[in-house]
Amino acid sequence: MKSTNRREFIQLMGMSAMASTLNANIAKALAIPANNRTGTIRDVEHIVILMQENNSFDKYFGTLRGVRGFSDPRAVNINLPLQSGAGTVPVPVFLQPAGAANTAAGYAIPPNYGTLGGPSDGAYVLPPFRVNPASISTGLNSLGLTYLPGTDHGWETQHEGWNQGQWDSWPIAKGPVTMAYLTRQDIPYHYALADAFTVGDGYHCSIFGPTNPNRCYLWTGCIGNVNYLGSGGTDGLGAGPITYNGLSVNNAYLVWQTFPEVLQAAGVSWKIYQDLAGATFSPDFGDGTNNSFAGNYTDNSVLYFKQYASAATGSPLFNNACTGTQISNLIPGAGAPEQAWLAWAEHLFDDLRSDVKSGKLPQVSWIVAPAGYTEHPDYPSNYGAWYMSQIFDILVSNPDVWSKTVFIVNYDENDGGFDHIVSPTPPQTSANGASTVSIENEIVTTSTPAGPIGLGVRVPFLAISPWSKGGFVNSQVFDHTSVIQFIEKRFGVTESNISPWRRAVTGDLTSVFNFATPNEASVSLPTTDGYLPPQDELAGANVNTFAPTLSDVIIGVPKQEKGIRPARALPYELQVHATVQSHSTIELKFSNTGKAGAVFQVRSTNAADPVRNYTVEAGKTLAGTWNIASAYDLSVYGPNGFVRYFKGSAGAAALDVRSRHAIDDGCSIGWSITNVTAKNAAVDVLDAYTGNHVTRLLRSNETFEDEWSLDQFHGWYDLIVTVAGDPTFGYRLAGHVETGRDSFSDPALGGLVSLKG
Repeated sequence: MKSTNRREFIQLMGMSAMASTLNANIAKALAIPANNRTGTIRDVEHIVILMQENNSFDKYFGTLRGVRGFSDPRAVNINLPLQSGAGTVPVPVFLQPAGAANTAAGYAIPPNYGTLGGPSDGAYVLPPFRVNPASISTGLNSLGLTYLPGTDHGWETQHEGWNQGQWDSWPIAKGPVTMAYLTRQDIPYHYALADAFTVGDGYHCSIFGPTNPNRCYLWTGCIGNVNYLGSGGTDGLGAGPITYNGLSVNNAYLVWQTFPEVLQAAGVSWKIYQDLAGATFSPDFGDGTNNSFAGNYTDNSVLYFKQYASAATGSPLFNNACTGTQISNLIPGAGAPEQAWLAWAEHLFDDLRSDVKSGKLPQVSWIVAPAGYTEHPDYPSNYGAWYMSQIFDILVSNPDVWSKTVFIVNYDENDGGFDHIVSPTPPQTSANGASTVSIENEIVTTSTPAGPIGLGVRVPFLAISPWSKGGFVNSQVFDHTSVIQFIEKRFGVTESNISPWRRAVTGDLTSVFNFATPNEASVSLPTTDGYLPPQDELAGANVNTFAPTLSDVIIGVPKQEKGIRPARALPYELQVHATVQSHSTIELKFSNTGKAGAVFQVRSTNAADPVRNYTVEAGKTLAGTWNIASAYDLSVYGPNGFVRYFKGSAGAAALDVRSRHAIDDGCSIGWSITNVTAKNAAVDVLDAYTGNHVTRLLRSNETFEDEWSLDQFHGWYDLIVTVAGDPTFGYRLAGHVETGRDSFSDPALGGLVSLKG
């Protein structure tokens, strides 16, 4: 169906009133109090997971208010090559090098091009862009129902974009579409869910790779990177970890243990809800149809495992994972009315609807959508919103069930789409950092290129439940194994496939929820009635995918929606201390006094220095050294906007700068600055949030201590330390002081504060 016809159909369905019309079932959900019998996670009796497809966090939520998106004041800098070939220059990560192919195709911005291009002599860049809806159809103002192309997202090109942590090759590896993003105008239902419940802006896919490996992490906690398989490997025939879609490289089923088997052994009820078309196993894997709105898109990864393929009919594995609706057998005949097609689409939910109505919803459920509803490019995002809303409505239809249910919506991977947050990864070698926890089985050597499995790129995450109402953001680092860890926490089971490194750096989702006092928030959502695909598309009609050119897009780093949102308390308390040693090296010491492990990523403006990653478990420390030569310029990044910048030159000013957090009724940031040189130093400390300064003349070995309250800015701080007469010196300490209580997102991120300095 052409976009103009689709738009006319939407208008006929009343979409113009969508933004102001409330869905009665959503309003009902918000009025249903949470089960609060114990005030703990044990009040959760049902966990429902809908894993959608292939979108990065910035693509969907980069402009959302109060999340770490396009207005991030602490985004990393990358080293942009100079056209003269004389080196590199630091630029914000949003100014990605376009590369020769994109530049030749006219999809690049030259240097000094207003606010869009990079610095003089810098390479051509490609900033983020939004496809202009009016380029698709005159008068169109939303992209949510448009077929837009995707990009390659295999192991090889995902690692090319990552580029050893340099994060500077996304358009080069993926093509221009990698930089496309959507807004609230395009996907209002997704934004409304975030405003009503809780959005996670630290949730990563599990692997730099495609769909099936990421879904293996959801259902098994790994990609076969475990020690108990022996020489038989992941398929019994010697295959290595699965970094690709489909059966193994030997065209064989996979053989390691899956999480549903763990649940089954523990007596925890579970089920995978899906539609099946064609053969349930090879060669169709439940998607033997040409109709995009039936089948399971081969997205049920347990169907690739030998123990399911050989499961006896009537066994728990077969009944709970290998059965489903079969709506391909119910397709309406030619000339059927619109309501017949709506009823046909709603048959996808017959099993779920029946179980919810009868009170038989399992303790753990996974839902697998047909291709057209997965949001995988080039399928429209709002077809997925319709599918999502149907599940939500069914859960809410039984108030007793909804009061005890957590509904998780996540995305298997990013489709090669750009996201500005550099993924935390384990060090491949000692030259790439260090870890206090074992990184065994986190580096793959059997695929090309060899490299870390993940964490992969940030993807959208929504926690929809009576315990996560209120429009919160949660910024703890999670991945797909976090969903398993949450189920473990609730039902007392253990998935041994999850590596020690993943357990150290990814949380168990419990910080997302308020189990103690959940019945306080009130919110509302718009309807998605107009998001069901038109009936000719449901019947399998051809559609046109809109492939934009540079003249069809609105290019440039967008501003996020203004304002802040409530933020969940996080388990982080991190510090980095820099020591210049004999003017030849600088040592960074990483300390973690919080309750969760974290990855510190160290970047250098010296392009010859590799990006290093230091994984530090809770209660532990690590250290690393860098050669100074004539100067140093290092930046350290951690979770939730934690940043340290250390810049100076050999033989010039040297200060020992230490910070501390103080938590009483409010919170504050304190510091101790010691002049460790033989000369006097006039030291200035600037509060970038307020513009306030304090200055002290420090004699050799003299120390200056002070403390500033952070209550005005909800615990956010940004201190800049400089020395008069030495423009090469500058330390900067920024982040958030956690108090153990819920807080608010960064006001600098929300445009309420312009940082000074």
